[in-house]
Amino acid sequence: MINWETCPAVERTPGKVSGAWVFSGTRIPLYSLYENLAAGATVKDFVEWFPGVDEVQVQSVLEHEAKLQRNA
Repeated sequence: MINWETCPAVERTPGKVSGAWVFSGTRIPLYSLYENLAAGATVKDFVEWFPGVDEVQVQSVLEHEAKLQRNA
């Protein structure tokens, strides 16, 4: 499981989207990104389809995950 607490692009608030990790300032859960990427969407597609999330946030999330996996 990935520790998202040190990723500035995401937040988790009890009672907001059932406490799921979401992109900061939105109600868009991280799992939406991974589901869309797995289905063949690009980062550009994702930010177009989910207003409020920008490419910088998505890249931050992907880099955070990659860094943690390299250090695992």
